[in-house]
Amino acid sequence: MRVTQALSADGAELETLAAALDDDRSGRRWMVGVAGAPGSGKSAFCRALLEVLGPGAVGVPMDGFHLADATLAELGLLGRKGAPETFDAWGYAALLERVRTGPAYAVYAPGFERSLEQPIAGAITVAPDDRVVLTEGNYLLLDRPEWRAVRQELDEVWFVQTDEALRRQRLLARHVEFGKSEGEARAWVERVDEPNARLVEATRTRADRVIDLSAWRSAAV
Repeated sequence: MRVTQALSADGAELETLAAALDDDRSGRRWMVGVAGAPGSGKSAFCRALLEVLGPGAVGVPMDGFHLADATLAELGLLGRKGAPETFDAWGYAALLERVRTGPAYAVYAPGFERSLEQPIAGAITVAPDDRVVLTEGNYLLLDRPEWRAVRQELDEVWFVQTDEALRRQRLLARHVEFGKSEGEARAWVERVDEPNARLVEATRTRADRVIDLSAWRSAAV
């Protein structure tokens, strides 16, 4: 049954969520996805939850599986960067499968560098004794074969949401921060981010838990 809750301004509920993850895992590695529309606060939420969980918890973001700009250009997809087809979803699912099995060796996962807007290979270490893995991304609940393969590797998927005006404001600010003019940022949000957001919002009913971040002061892009 899906659980819906809100984070208060001080995020006190993070302690309860972290405790639930430790209780649920039954001595094995626990894999939790955090989905949500662009700008909803997924990354900030995961950073905060990982801090509460402490050592033994690690984040492996979907963004590490962005296709490189050169590949997107070859495919004619550079102008749609961030849409589902601009990720290596099958590779993402394969990496999560390796991580889920809890091998006796470190697994190195790709990260994503926003200042370059490019994935970085081998940027994240999943150690053999890591007990909780959080992975966040827009499309974890999308009903397409490659994204169903991703969902199959996760014990639960949580969906985060926030005030719509705030979400769009964050997106604009992020695009400007990383090099777009205000006009370019607005055009990108309308042409790319918002269609993606509508696609993601339609998957919310498939989540195990819905968390509203609208009141949480720490939420950021």
